[in-house]
Amino acid sequence: METDFRPAERRWILRTLLRSVALCALTLLLLQGVAARADTRAQHRPLIVFMSDFGELDDAVAICKGVMKTIAPDVEIIDLTHQVTPYSISEGSRMLVRTSQYYPAGTVFVTVIDPGVGTSRKAIVVKTRRGQYFVLPDNGLITQVADRDGVETIREIRNPLWQLQGSSSSTFHGRDVFSPVAAHLARGDDWTQLGPVLTQVVRLEIPQASLDASGIRGLVVALDGPYGNLVTNIDRETFDRLGFRIGDSVRVAVGSTELSTPFRRSFGEVPVGSSLLYIDSRGLVSLAINQGNFAEKYRVTPPAPLRIFKR
Repeated sequence: METDFRPAERRWILRTLLRSVALCALTLLLLQGVAARADTRAQHRPLIVFMSDFGELDDAVAICKGVMKTIAPDVEIIDLTHQVTPYSISEGSRMLVRTSQYYPAGTVFVTVIDPGVGTSRKAIVVKTRRGQYFVLPDNGLITQVADRDGVETIREIRNPLWQLQGSSSSTFHGRDVFSPVAAHLARGDDWTQLGPVLTQVVRLEIPQASLDASGIRGLVVALDGPYGNLVTNIDRETFDRLGFRIGDSVRVAVGSTELSTPFRRSFGEVPVGSSLLYIDSRGLVSLAINQGNFAEKYRVTPPAPLRIFKR
């Protein structure tokens, strides 16, 4: 059966179809806009990287995170570590410079290794030229980051409105000062309100390896995780000046122990239980035992002197 619509009916049907198409297009555009805003929020979710020497036996870390989340509920908090050797500013500085290079601009690092808490030492925020923020005591922790990335601005934490309201402990600035300041920064508050600009910070003396007629004199500065590998302050460029090639035997002295060990690319290139010298992921000379613990076997406790002799 054929249907014959009158002209007025055809015009009404056409207008209805056009309105439906327009409504569908508008709905699609709105949904795309919502998705785009969601993607933007996901890409710009505030990020705090938290490091301390608190350990994990009590509630200190959880309390600090609670303070951050209360002020900035959307913030993502990543634990760098809370196992820094207690009071070791040099270890904290080394871990901070090692880790921060892998995070984007805008990341807020809060670092609480603070043996001078409650004294006249300043609490500061440092913005680097990479656009990252570092919330920490002014005790040298920022030294190696500042040397690598440069400093844009330093501000002293003075504004009480940026600190934890109703609490003023002289021994827990991680909770009362550093955590709330980090959260305010992460949520985008105007950090020019934080306090006065400073022109300098406390610096650590970072020991450097040296090359002389006998070889290289350096230092074991840390151990690599639970494995007992030695982390040193001798970089690849300095070691290369001795002319060793992969497979060569290298004579070293660590503390009071002297031994010869092969220069290899990785652990599996020597038998299980054998030692090796290699360049680690930091670009530094390291000593290890394949599936063993070099530090335990040779009784090495950082800091310890290290010599690498010329051939």
